[in-house]
Amino acid sequence: MGFKLISLLLLFLPLLIVTILSGAEQAFASDKTLLVTGRNSTADGGRSSLRGKKQRRASGCNLFQGRWVFDASYPFYDSSTCPFIDGEFDCLKFGRPDKQFLKYSWQPESCTIPRFNGGEFLRKYRGKRVMFVGDSLSLNMWESLACMIHASVPNAKTTFLKRTPLSTLTFQEYGVTLHLYRTPYIVDISKERVGRVLNLGAVEGGADAWKNMDVLVFNSWHWWTHKGQSQGWDYIRDGSSLVRDMNRLDAFYKGLSTWARWVDQNVDTTKTRVFFQGISPTHYEGREWNEPRKSCSGQMQPLGGSSYPSGQPPSAGVVSKVLNSMKKPVTLLDITTLSQLRKDAHPSSYGGDGGTDCSHWCLPGLPDTWNQLLYAALTM
Repeated sequence: MGFKLISLLLLFLPLLIVTILSGAEQAFASDKTLLVTGRNSTADGGRSSLRGKKQRRASGCNLFQGRWVFDASYPFYDSSTCPFIDGEFDCLKFGRPDKQFLKYSWQPESCTIPRFNGGEFLRKYRGKRVMFVGDSLSLNMWESLACMIHASVPNAKTTFLKRTPLSTLTFQEYGVTLHLYRTPYIVDISKERVGRVLNLGAVEGGADAWKNMDVLVFNSWHWWTHKGQSQGWDYIRDGSSLVRDMNRLDAFYKGLSTWARWVDQNVDTTKTRVFFQGISPTHYEGREWNEPRKSCSGQMQPLGGSSYPSGQPPSAGVVSKVLNSMKKPVTLLDITTLSQLRKDAHPSSYGGDGGTDCSHWCLPGLPDTWNQLLYAALTM
């Protein structure tokens, strides 16, 4: 009996050893995975884990890939009750007869954007400061956000100070301040013996005002294309060289790279969220959307689908190239394609100055979607 028992043990012992070793290997593999997960969640102050979550969310939902759909619940506010809109954006005030352009919402392909809630924004950012830095398209976005918040708390006490280059709007009860710093090129324009000089290597002119913000939203490009009387400079300083002109995309790249170095060296992105607004398109050339004889004038509805016939402008590629080279995290509000689809959303002849404006945007209108996407990026 003892001999049979020993024989049985010898028969099953190899199988038992393999089972034990297999279980141990699985346990070790499981522990290794947990260690990796734990390391990612604690190293770098937890930011590695956050980046991973953002990447997974981005792969499941691109907020900027989608289409425009009719939405009867829009707009977010009535322009006649918002005290912060400049006349150049107040299309209804200056006689725009159609209102369908107000009734479109942006629908990403694979998720839903949270609807903007001004009261929630004020509570979440109590005591915080948000600054838009850039040209008149930053003004467009700043006034849009001001109106969206005001519509939620119409009786809130505010302090509104509009100056050049720095304007401020404070919702007093909440201590939330929206700043606008006007600087069309972001880099400096200085007065020298030869005249106005666009210095591609300097941002000292406004940089001190940009520090210690909770949210920074930068924007530039619109003025880089201007020539003749509308050009904002006489010469360009590129390092030690002083030139009358150069390729505008090259100049934009060098200027934006100077801004990128400033952000990398001066902004603590654990305390400040940094965004780049993206390239806002124009609609002067109908050939871009296969209507060669037309512009934004008389347009009453968006383009269908999710792509623009002529593709993204080269300036958008410059922005991507610069952002990808940065050490600090900067979020691109990739508004270009969704804005290209809105040939109907410009002031055109209803901006109050007698011209045709296919560069800026009516309020209410498209910039409200930009701010809704900013809100989604901050809260999702």
